[in-house]
Formats: sequence, C-alpha cells, structure tokens
Amino acid sequence: MARFELKLPKMGESVAEATITSWLKEVGETVELDDAIVEVATDKVDSEVPSEVEGTLVEILFEKDEVVQVGQTIAIIETEGADAPESSSSKETVKEDEPAAVAEVAKTFEMAKETVSGTIDTSSSDRFYSPLVKSIAQTEGISVSELDTIAGTGKDGRVTKTDILSYIENRGSAPKQTTPPASTPKAAAAKVAATPVTMSGADEVIEMSRMGKLISKHMTDSLQTSAHVQSFIEIDVTNIVNWRNKVKKAYQQREGEKLTFTPIFMQAVAQTIKKHPLINISVDGDKIIKRGNINLGMAAALPDGNLIVPVIKNADQLSLVGMTKQVNGLATRARANKLKPDEIQGGTYTVTNVGSFGSITGTPIINQPQVAILALGAIVKKPAVIETPEGDLIGIRHKMIVSHSYDHRVVNGALGGMFIKTFKEILEAWDPNQDF
Repeated sequence: MARFELKLPKMGESVAEATITSWLKEVGETVELDDAIVEVATDKVDSEVPSEVEGTLVEILFEKDEVVQVGQTIAIIETEGADAPESSSSKETVKEDEPAAVAEVAKTFEMAKETVSGTIDTSSSDRFYSPLVKSIAQTEGISVSELDTIAGTGKDGRVTKTDILSYIENRGSAPKQTTPPASTPKAAAAKVAATPVTMSGADEVIEMSRMGKLISKHMTDSLQTSAHVQSFIEIDVTNIVNWRNKVKKAYQQREGEKLTFTPIFMQAVAQTIKKHPLINISVDGDKIIKRGNINLGMAAALPDGNLIVPVIKNADQLSLVGMTKQVNGLATRARANKLKPDEIQGGTYTVTNVGSFGSITGTPIINQPQVAILALGAIVKKPAVIETPEGDLIGIRHKMIVSHSYDHRVVNGALGGMFIKTFKEILEAWDPNQDF
C-alpha cells in the first residue's frame, strides 16, 4: 500500500486559495481515476477537484468551509502498490533558514500532528487559523486569546506554522502580549463592534450565502481602497437601435444566435480604452501598472440574484461577430454555473448593464484591482432637439445615460470625463447602413 496526497490544484491566474464547500467522497470510500473528490470555491466560481489515482480515501485534512492554499494537501488516498506518485511536499517542511531550535520544535509537532485527534475551537476569534496551527496550539496548550496575540506574517496577517513555532521557542523568555500586535491591523479592525441589531418576533433571520459574503467583503474593501468619483453623460443611440432592429433576424439566421446591444457597447468600450489607455491600469502601492491587454469584465446576473463578472480577453481584437459570440457564451455559462476559474480572472476594466433591470443609471463600485467601471443605463425614448440645416426640430430619440465610476487617486476628472465623451462619440457615429 502507498499513500497519495491529493493537493489543491492551481485554480487560475492569481488564485491563491479556495474554500472547501462540499466533500463528495467520505473516508473509506473507493475512488476511481478522475472521480470528483471535493467541491471548492474561489472568489466566485465553484469547481470540482478530481482524483489523480485509484484507491481508497483514508483521510480528509480540511473540513467544509475551511480555506485552503493552492498546493496544500487536502486528502490522503491509499493506493495499491508501493510506488504511488507521492508529492514532494507530503508534509509541511521547515525552511532551511529556520533556527535549529525551531526546526526541532517543528519535527516534534509534525509527529504530534499524527496523534492529536482534535484542535482548539477558534470560532470566538476574528482571525483565520489553519488546521496545522490549531493542532500545534492544542498540543502546546495555547489558548485562543493567547493565539490571537501572535503576530502573523502570512496573507492578511494570518499566523503561519513558522510564526507559531517561533512564538513557542521564545514563549518562556518573552513576556506574554496582552493586546494584538500592531502588525495585524486587519484583525484589529475586525474586532470593532458593529451597531447592534434589534429584532422583533415577526423578524426572520436569513443566513448570508457564501457568495454573498464574498461580494460584501469585496465591495467594502473596494470602497475603503479607491476614492470613488462618478461622471455621467447622455448618449443618443437611435442609429444603433434602428440598425439592430433591421439586421437582428438576418444575424440570427446567419450566426445561429441573438444580437443584443451588449456586444455593440462592449466593442465600443474596447475602442475607447485604446484611445485612453491610462484608464486601463491598476495601482500597486505608489506604482501604476499599465495593462498590456484590454480584458473586459462583463457583470452578469445569476438566477439567485448574485452577480458574477466573466472576462472577455483581448476584447479590442474582436470583430462584432466575435464579440457577440464571446458575450453570449460567457453569459450562458455564467447562468449555468459552468464558468471556468480562468474566465473570471484577469479583467482590466468592467462594464455593468444596470439598464437590464430598468434603471436609467447607477453608480457601481469599482472591481478591484481595476480603477474604473462603466454602468449602462436603460435605453428609453425621449423628446429631443434635432439640429438640421433648416433649423431645430423636436423628435423622438432613443437615449441612454452612462455612469463612469473611477478611482480619483489615479484618474482625474478630465480623463474620467473624456473617456465617456469618447464613448459617446463612437456610439453616436454608428453607421445605420453598415453590414454586420
């Protein structure tokens, strides 16, 4: 018999971790090659992790709702034969530059980890602790309150194995901290008491969904990161409306799918970005990252009311037909929860169609780490002044209000306003006699 370690695979560009949402196999069950073992979730996409071997699932290392880093072992599968493709990182190892005493403690706890059946309950803490850290704390007799005082060097101030082993090594000589260290501002901020919510007997408590929690945090973080400013402009899209009404039947017959307004507007956004490339950036500390590709995020509504943002890669290189196929394909897969992790990664600018819900405009929150987002309002008929060589006339026109939210740290009002002015000029110059 050999033991194979099933690891969390790479989930897409820039994805460093995922949340366990459901185990599809139980300990003791037989698994076949490519059998789905567990469901995991990244920022917004659910995926299944398949087995790379045949055998029996003998150990599950993470419980439901726990966060796992890419590359971490999540389960052990026992296989027939002596030479299973065992991973090189079958156990967490100590870095070469760790002090000898720390390495010795690490060795001790690697052995203890095999025998400790439970871990401390950290549900009262606002910080996340990995199962290994909790196991070490349980073995050493470290309380939750004491654990909360350890300075974390991991992502978002998390306590790593090295952090807790170093703390244990110096535990006897250093005075115990009574307050969280200054290096964990996020943990400290999380402890700020929220305004109490009163309830009556008629009220109902509804648990926020996992995606709802992620969206809530992402939006709150964005507001705390970017200085949001909005500019608005009204666009006459009469020529586009008339052209689409004229060609949509022929388009569907030739291409086998519907032609909506969305790909027309997305293509115009890509053209506008090419004219104003400094809107296609991100901020990294005091540096600006100018993006080499134009990857348009397209906010799409899901059946449960949540939103997801699939990404159209290299949007400026697509024809209208190509853009339509991309828009329709991503929207269909989004509604069916079949988007791949890579299809929601790498966006450099986002467009949201608030008009699909009847709103004439909106002020959307920037999708970090981008610096701007465009909201398309509903297309409505309005009486308007039409200028002609013979004089001004009053006519019925199709109008749309566009809202541009941008990060005033790096995008000034001139660029933010010029961007939607250029977008307006491109749309209003639409040739109603062109082919598709």
